[in-house]
Formats: sequence, structure tokens, C-alpha cells
Amino acid sequence: MKAWKWFEGSRVGRSVFRVGIPRSNLERAQAMVSSFLLHVQPAKVNRRTLRPATTLGLGLISLYLLGILTVTGILLMFYYVPATDRAYDAMKDLQYVVSAGLVIRNMHRWAAHLMVLFVMLHLCRVFYTGAYKRPREFNWLVGIALFLLTLGLSFTGYLLPWDQLAFWAITVGANIAAYAPVVGPELKFLILGGNSVGQEALIRFYTLHVIVLPALMAFMVSVHLWRVRKDGGLARPEEGADRLERIDVEHLPTNKSYGLMELTRSTSLQVGKNPEDEVFSWPHLVFREMLLLLAVIAVVLFLAVFWNAPLEEVANAIHPPNPAKAPWYFLGLQELVSYSAFWGGVVAPAVLVTALVMLPYLDRQAVGAGRWFARERRLANTVFTIFLIIAVVLTVIGSVFRGPNWGWVKPWAQPPAVTEGH
Repeated sequence: MKAWKWFEGSRVGRSVFRVGIPRSNLERAQAMVSSFLLHVQPAKVNRRTLRPATTLGLGLISLYLLGILTVTGILLMFYYVPATDRAYDAMKDLQYVVSAGLVIRNMHRWAAHLMVLFVMLHLCRVFYTGAYKRPREFNWLVGIALFLLTLGLSFTGYLLPWDQLAFWAITVGANIAAYAPVVGPELKFLILGGNSVGQEALIRFYTLHVIVLPALMAFMVSVHLWRVRKDGGLARPEEGADRLERIDVEHLPTNKSYGLMELTRSTSLQVGKNPEDEVFSWPHLVFREMLLLLAVIAVVLFLAVFWNAPLEEVANAIHPPNPAKAPWYFLGLQELVSYSAFWGGVVAPAVLVTALVMLPYLDRQAVGAGRWFARERRLANTVFTIFLIIAVVLTVIGSVFRGPNWGWVKPWAQPPAVTEGH
């Protein structure tokens, strides 16, 4: 501690940390503004933000999982070779030769699966709390884009082990994309770089997975966090209540006495915020975020130590498994495709994404924002829940209750005994 105090007071320390460890309210505010990592947070936050039930930390958990994926992905890139004749051997080396290679790969795998899950849960949280309403419509669209990018990152990384599971899962996923009318075959050819999964598909998936999609993800996450700040932080129930007075600038006279000359006509003023409801982000918010980060790392590390990422036999194009299944997050879509390729593989996802995009512009009422399952939004919550349950049920069916030739199976039934012929 003495060494830190000496460093903090030295010329070098002051050049790196302008404030040091905050010891007063002024320094707490300055620390949030002057820090590269903390400046995305406001100097003060509403006390409601600190309550776990407000957001459940789902967005922050998703961000931490992205960080784990970035670090472990960079480490894996030191050993991985995107070639069909070397990719599988690289996986074997990570498993048996590289020190801690198996744990790193397991952490990457588990973080990828958890990120898909938590980004989806975060999307649900935003809906159920009505946090997509004005002025957060655009950030809702950014969130949908981030969810689609998360699916794309997980899907492109699925092929890289180059084992049977990866090869045929991507084959099924590419075939689902081919069901799109008119552009379907061309889209499949563009994804795979040919008509089947091979070297061209592997190098394209690798490039997308480590360069293109991560760059887009970093940009969109930055925009997402920036808009959270610009849109006033988390949605609060007071924003739709009568006790919060919202004054539209465009309805005020353009008089200098109002002090509105620097504002645009679309700006709105919010009156009625209680300063006593706010606390400094340091240490109240920052320490909670640090504890959550440690918890996320601990959970991912625990899963990585006790449950290994699967690695089946090397990819073989002439020996398909029966059934060949898509990644788990596309199994609901694969189940729909088994009933109708066009309606299940094209119409259903297109309608779903379009409905999510149009949602904040169709639901323009301010009431119910910032509260879980608000009564004013009972119909919207019910419809969304029904579609969410359908998606979960279809995913469970495709994952557990489908067997050879996509027939129905009972997962609890014992498989028939195999008898040797004479």
C-alpha cells in the first residue's frame, strides 16, 4: 500500500493516473471522467441502477463474455491453422500438447454458448421492462444487430475444429440458408465459397470469425454503450409517469431568455429528477461491476475445467451422422424447416426480425417503461412470451426428441441392444 501511495504521488504516477484513488466526491467524479475505462460511465448513477433486479446484469455479463472470448480467441490463434489438413491436428495439439490449451479452448467454447444465451436474455429483459421506448428506439435496433452478430460469430466459429460435429452442423446451417427464394443458392455459395463445405468455407469462416465480425461487434458495442449514455441511462418508471414533466423544445418560443439557442429543435428537457436518488459511480457501481466480472470468470473457468468442448472424429464428407443437426441455437429453425423449408426457414425468421425492428416505432406509448411486466403492456408481454415459449419448445424438440432421419425419439428410453451376427 505504501508503494502504491508513493507511485501515485510521483510524477510518473500522476502522468498515468490523473486522480489516483478517489477520496472525495470531487475526485470520485473526476476519476470517472478522466479514466479511459471508466469514462463510458456517468459520474453519478441512479440508486435504482445498483439494484440487481433492475437489469439482472445481463448486458454487463454479455460484455464480459465477449471480453473472455476475445482473450481466449487470441490465444487460440497462436496455434490454430485454418487448413483442412491441419485444423483438426491443431485441435488435438491444444487438447494434449499445449499447456492449458484444453482449458483455454473450453473457456472459449463455453463463453460463446453463454454469450448467445445472455444476449438473448438481455434482449428479453429490455422488452419486458419496456426499455426500447422513446428515446431508445435506435439502441434497440443496435441491440438486435448485436444479437445477430453474436449468432454469426458463434456460427462461423463452429466450423473451425473441423470435426464431424462442426462439418455437418455447418452443412445443415448452409442448407437452411439455401431455402431463401431466388437468392438462396447464391447465398449458400457465397457462404461456403462453393457447393459444399471445404477449404474455401473454412478460410471464409475463419476470416469472418477473427476479423470481420469482431470488428463489426466492437463498433456496434461502442455505439450501443454510447447511446445508453446519450439516451439518459437505464429506462426509469418516472419517464412515463405524470410526476416527470417533459417539455418539448419545438413547442417553446425561440426566445433567448429560455437559454435554448444551443439546443436543437428535437431536444427535450426533463424536469423533476431528484439529486438525492443519485450516488457516485465510484465506488458504488464500479465495485459491483468488478465483482460481477470475477463471478463471470469463475463460472466460465469452472465449466471449462469440468466439461470439455466436444471433439469428434475428423470431418468426413462421405459419412454423415444421422441425424445431422445444426448448432443448438438454430435447432428451433431446423425443426421448423422439417415441416416447411420455405415457411420455416425463410418466412418465420424474416417476420420475426422485421417485427422486432418495427416494435419501438409501433409501440409509442410512454407508459410501462422501466418496469418489469407492467400492466399497461400486458398484451405485448403476453404475445412476446408466447413466441418465446414456442422458440424454446422447438429448440428442445430439435435437440432432444429428434433422432435418426429426424424421427421422434424418447430420450429417456434405452437404445436397442446391438447383437452380433453369426
